[in-house]
Amino acid sequence: MTTTDKITGSTYAKMIAGGAANLRAHVQEVNDLNVFPIPDGDTGENMLLTILGGVPNGDASPENLGEAAERVSEGMLLSARGNSGVILSQFFDGIARGFGGLYEADAKHFGIAFRYGVDHAYKSVMTPTEGTILTVLREATEVACKSGTESVSEFLTVFLREARASLARTPELLDVLKKAGVVDSGGAGLCYIVDGMSRALSGEKMETDIPVSQSTQEIDYDAFDEDSVLEFGYCTELLLRLQNAKTNVDAFETDVITDYLSSIGDSIVAVQNGSIVKIHVHTMTPDKVLSFCQQYGEFLKIKIENMSLQHNSIPASKKKNEAPTERKAFGVVAVASGEGLVNTFIERGADVVVSGGQSMNPSAEDFIEAFDKVGADTIFVLPNNSNIVLTAKQAAELYRSSDVRVIESKTIGDGYAALSMLDTDSGDADRIAEELTEAMQGVVTAEVSHCVRDANMDGTELHAGDYIGFMGKTLLASNESRLAAVCETLDKLDFSQYDFCILIRGKDTNEAEAERIEAYVSARYKNKEIYIIDGAQEVYDYILILQ
Repeated sequence: MTTTDKITGSTYAKMIAGGAANLRAHVQEVNDLNVFPIPDGDTGENMLLTILGGVPNGDASPENLGEAAERVSEGMLLSARGNSGVILSQFFDGIARGFGGLYEADAKHFGIAFRYGVDHAYKSVMTPTEGTILTVLREATEVACKSGTESVSEFLTVFLREARASLARTPELLDVLKKAGVVDSGGAGLCYIVDGMSRALSGEKMETDIPVSQSTQEIDYDAFDEDSVLEFGYCTELLLRLQNAKTNVDAFETDVITDYLSSIGDSIVAVQNGSIVKIHVHTMTPDKVLSFCQQYGEFLKIKIENMSLQHNSIPASKKKNEAPTERKAFGVVAVASGEGLVNTFIERGADVVVSGGQSMNPSAEDFIEAFDKVGADTIFVLPNNSNIVLTAKQAAELYRSSDVRVIESKTIGDGYAALSMLDTDSGDADRIAEELTEAMQGVVTAEVSHCVRDANMDGTELHAGDYIGFMGKTLLASNESRLAAVCETLDKLDFSQYDFCILIRGKDTNEAEAERIEAYVSARYKNKEIYIIDGAQEVYDYILILQ
């Protein structure tokens, strides 16, 4: 029997670190598989930041496989960003469910856990698309499970071989990949992760001391002195192991805990995996949290932090985008990048704007922190990017302190239009959500950005350095001149069919050029209005919103 016939928690943790290390070494290759030739390739970064959330800190990983897998899952769920990152986190969450209650696992257990993972991954997407990471996961898992391998290392070898073969077939399933001459970027990232896991399992020495890109700030303990008043309470987190002597573990529901915690705190998150429940709550009385939860089990880990101390240690410049702490009926969280665009969304009614967008997708944890800031009974979320919707939904599912409703705004134009019609006077959350969704109908959003590589799209030759205008994945214009590309984009959209255009200019543009675009509109499109906003956003030189 080889040493890799069965693995425990510490080995699994090393495998996750190995997968992250290997992806980090190839992250740019995954980014470069972006279908559209503009500087927004971020799949590799999203997947890397997602898996980094599951990499254990130091050597503090339990030998119990079920517990180790749960910790990996928790970290990845909170760190997940981008569609591929969310799917990846759900895959590993399913694996954790499959390993639940196990001290160690062999190849057969791995097969069961991976099937759980595939099921979770598919369920995380409302309309699964074949030819993506989902297909690679499913096909590789099925082949590995049917292979009859006797060791975990052999299982991963078969899985990886089929994953690479499945990845090579993705262009045959997705025409957009075939036209761009690339394979699916999410599937490619998965292959690098599993390759790293396999190599770490075989004993290969890998650079697994990976710095997690989460900034840590030194807390000033003098910020809470002898005369301070506890204003913000305590951030209380714990891992609770349910005990058969205290409750029916199999029938236990987290509602019994969340219902109680709602009476003594807020910002509640409760996630159960097998007999372990992870709990997060902001409360003035953490002792009551511990006393109540101990009725059902015993603690594996407890962390209690003074939030007044944390808040007082934050520089004033960081607090500008915070909503009032007084709880209210309705709140709005939006996503945007660029100081001007962020200010525009706040002026139009967003309580908190999460920094992010194309090439810089926020994580589920970023959303949860934003929900905490809003402090509303019902929170409406405007992701404003198709690659952020899944992350927002994952955060909404994890959050228990508010009724979080994700309005599927897939462009900045969608979010801008929705906020323009925000009216909470009815007091009816369903009606407000419906009105926000209706406000996005008929809105057209196009972008202009520079081309980062030579490419052929729909028979049009694109050259690196040119400027291209597009709506979604539809190419509208291509020109060496940025000004000409914007004007041609407006013409292709037939601006005459709309009432007005919101022109949001990026950080690398200038006011003089925007005025020339305005002059073009005035001369060509009589009686049409154009409003210019200095958005200062990255990636897109101009965002055009037509209504």
